[in-house]
Formats: sequence, structure tokens, C-alpha cells
Amino acid sequence: MSIEAWWPKLRQQSRDYLMENNGDEVPAELVEEITGAGAIISADAWWVGQSGPAGLFLSDEANDWIDEVANGETPEPRGEDRGPTS
Repeated sequence: MSIEAWWPKLRQQSRDYLMENNGDEVPAELVEEITGAGAIISADAWWVGQSGPAGLFLSDEANDWIDEVANGETPEPRGEDRGPTS
């Protein structure tokens, strides 16, 4: 599930947190909320950056997407899987 699908399912407080702390580690309780909204955290998800013992970080692309939302813009829709780049 792509960020466009799970983002509106988050509490406003959670969306605000992600906008205000864009680029920071996503707290465990917020990761639980994201997965509870239907997101699957996998290396193939374009919005997943680093995930491991240090926690979850969103990808640069996801942080850009969140910046656009925070600025009142409508980001371009994205597919779920990372496709090959050329």
C-alpha cells in the first residue's frame, strides 16, 4: 500500500508529527499506526527508507511527498513498487 492510501487513515496528530519531524526516525507507536492503516513495510515500498534496529526512516521521496502535503500541494500519485530507473 502506497503512502497516498495510508496517509489519510492516520490521525491528524500523527500526520502533523510526520510533517513537523520530516526526515527523523518514525517512532514505534507511529509505525504501528501506519501498519494498522494497511501499510506493509518492505524494501519494495518506495516510501520506506531504512528499517532496522535503529528504527524506521522514510525514504527521501516520501519525505519530499510529505513536504508537498505540508505546503498545501497535491503530490503526483506514485505506484507502490520501486521500478527500474533508466
